[in-house]
Amino acid sequence: MARSWWPITLFAAALLMVTMGSRQSMGLFLSPINTDTGLGVVTLSFALAVGQFVWGAVQPITGAIADRYGPGRVLAGGIVLLAAGTALTPFMTSAFGMTVVLGVLVAAGAGACSFSVLIGAVSQYVPASSRGTASGVINAGSSLGQFVFAPVAQALIAAVGWMGAMWSLAAITLASLPITRLMRRRPQPGAPAAPAGGLRQAVREAFGNRSYLLLHAGFFTCGFHIAFLITHLPGEVGLCGLPASVASWSLALIGLANIAGSLLAGQAVNRYRSKYILFWMYFSRAVLVVLYLAAPKTALTFYLLAIGLGLTWLGTVPPTAGVVAKLFGVRYLATLFGMTLLSHQIGGFFGAWLGGLAVAGTGSYLWMWYADAVLALGAALVNLPIREPVVERAAA
Repeated sequence: MARSWWPITLFAAALLMVTMGSRQSMGLFLSPINTDTGLGVVTLSFALAVGQFVWGAVQPITGAIADRYGPGRVLAGGIVLLAAGTALTPFMTSAFGMTVVLGVLVAAGAGACSFSVLIGAVSQYVPASSRGTASGVINAGSSLGQFVFAPVAQALIAAVGWMGAMWSLAAITLASLPITRLMRRRPQPGAPAAPAGGLRQAVREAFGNRSYLLLHAGFFTCGFHIAFLITHLPGEVGLCGLPASVASWSLALIGLANIAGSLLAGQAVNRYRSKYILFWMYFSRAVLVVLYLAAPKTALTFYLLAIGLGLTWLGTVPPTAGVVAKLFGVRYLATLFGMTLLSHQIGGFFGAWLGGLAVAGTGSYLWMWYADAVLALGAALVNLPIREPVVERAAA
């Protein structure tokens, strides 16, 4: 029984590999969709920015549903919604239509199958001493998806056009539907009981906690940073006169490096205070952005930047979830961690949207890079005052 939590952890990692891999490849479609529809970079950036917000907004909602009724049906519905939105995208020719499919359907489907529901579900089975490891493994699944899907999506765009590539991604997404049945089982006897007062009291207590709010502030910056790069890195590569393959391989290298980064972060959470892990992650991002701005814009520079950023890319998830679990226990972790992911994606909305405004208004992303560095430094500093308990709070 010591390893009984491994199967469900691996199922969760596999599902996240598909949903995050598909979602985080959408930036590669920005240029071909714009060329074909003429909607403009600002319009498409806004649609993807709405998607950043919606992806976060659905997570506390789906997390609360999963906390109450179990994760299986939530995950199945998310897969169907993600596949439907991806398949319908080629039929959209208006700004409103693109916002509905990319900003609502795709994002809501991916959000229902993302970190809050999956980590919340798995945490019911995992002892506190191994919870960081489990979170790291699940997180590595998302990174493996980015590593696999970015070059595959780029190759599909080159081979069958962006419409064919979208339909191919929809089919791949639907193929993962059987995994959701394996996630339907409920925690066995001995799982954490509900705290007194239920979900409403848990949420009220969380938002009255200063450390929880500081965690939100740092995670906001993480979302800004990731959404800006996922959406606009292909555009930055193009402005530097480099081929599109540099962008797809940079995104793939981010995912590959984050596999190692996620696993290391999961192990580190088991040994060190999470707030210090978060400080060094955010601080390293500020340093990397400054080094990138000073470096010659070659393919090697982008690859090195990708590897450096990838080591902390989504590695912030295990320590952030770890702090939430230590503060409030795991019974409502899907909901409370989902709230922090909403803050993450509000930052993501601004990262994606303002990137489009910057390049349309100035012809470059320079001011976005400056903002990214400053926000990363601020995120590092706001984690230091967090009062992180040494051990996880009892669930009841």
